[in-house]
Amino acid sequence: MPGAPNSPPKTTPEVPAATVVPEPPEKVALRRLVPMRVTLLLDMWKGAPSPDLTGPFEKAEAAFAQGDFAAALTSLDRLSVRFAEPRWPIIPEPFRSLRVFIFAPMPPHWNPDHALPPPEKDAKKARKTAEEQLALARGCLDWAAAHSIDTAELTPKLEVAATHLAEPGGLAAFYEQIDAIWSGLHGRLPAPKSATVRPAPAAAAAEPEEA
Repeated sequence: MPGAPNSPPKTTPEVPAATVVPEPPEKVALRRLVPMRVTLLLDMWKGAPSPDLTGPFEKAEAAFAQGDFAAALTSLDRLSVRFAEPRWPIIPEPFRSLRVFIFAPMPPHWNPDHALPPPEKDAKKARKTAEEQLALARGCLDWAAAHSIDTAELTPKLEVAATHLAEPGGLAAFYEQIDAIWSGLHGRLPAPKSATVRPAPAAAAAEPEEA
C-alpha cells in the first residue's frame, strides 16, 4: 500500500531441536555385548572361535562386570572391526550388522544423508539402529530357543517392542522392552570357548661345532 511504512519480511520461527538425553552406558554396552556373545556361539566357528575374537570379547565382559562401561565399549569396538576382517567365515544375518568396516575417508557429500537437516538425519540413524536391535534380539532369542535356553518370559517382549517401534515416538517404550531382553539373556547364555593356540615347536638344539 502506497505510503505504508516498510516492514521487515516475515520469517518462519526456528523450531528448537529436541533435547537428546544420554542413555545409561550400561544399557548401550549390553545392547552390543549380548548379540556379540551369541555371534561367537554360532555354529560357523565350529565351537571354538579364534582368540583374536574371544580376546576382545572377554575384556569387554570383564570391564562390564567391573562397571567400566567405557572400557567395555572400547573392547566391543575392537571386536566389531575384527568381525569385518576377511579372514573369517561370512557372519549370517542379523549378526552381520555388528561388523564395522574401516573405509578410506571420503568427502561428506558422497554420503546420501549429508544434505538432510540434522534432526532428520538423527531420526533416520536412530530408526536404523532400532531396527537392527529388533532383528538382533529376534536372532538371539531364536538361537537361545534352539539351544534349550528358557526365554519364555522374554519372547513376548519382542512383539511388544515391534509394536512400539511402529508407533510415532515409540522409541523409548521400544527400548524398555529390548533392554529387558538383553538383561534377561545376559546371565543365561554360555560363554564362548576359544580355540586352542598350539605353541610353536621348539627349535632343535644346535649341534656343537667340531674342534
